[in-house]
Amino acid sequence: MPAPDKTEIKSKIESEIRKTEKLISEYAELTRPVEPENAIGRISRMDAIQNKSVTEAALRKAREKLEKLKFALSKINDENFGICIQCKTAIPVGRLLIMPQSQTCVKCSR
Repeated sequence: MPAPDKTEIKSKIESEIRKTEKLISEYAELTRPVEPENAIGRISRMDAIQNKSVTEAALRKAREKLEKLKFALSKINDENFGICIQCKTAIPVGRLLIMPQSQTCVKCSR
């Protein structure tokens, strides 16, 4: 992969890492335990618990994405960076800019 493409992808990965870390901190704040307060009704408490579950799922996804982004950043200078791990063809630069953590091409990801 040409050096200008790698530089652009590295910049994108670093940007995504910052965004994802910010999201994780926001999700972590939203997933604190729901306190049983007298002022909150039973239905409202159930809604709060449901919202907490949805946020916890989003938090797990964000942590997984962060892990993949950091892995991609650590491998950016490797000879095989940008090569599909399944079919061994080059992953298009456009895909890497959209999803820099991608390790497979579109065809193999299906």
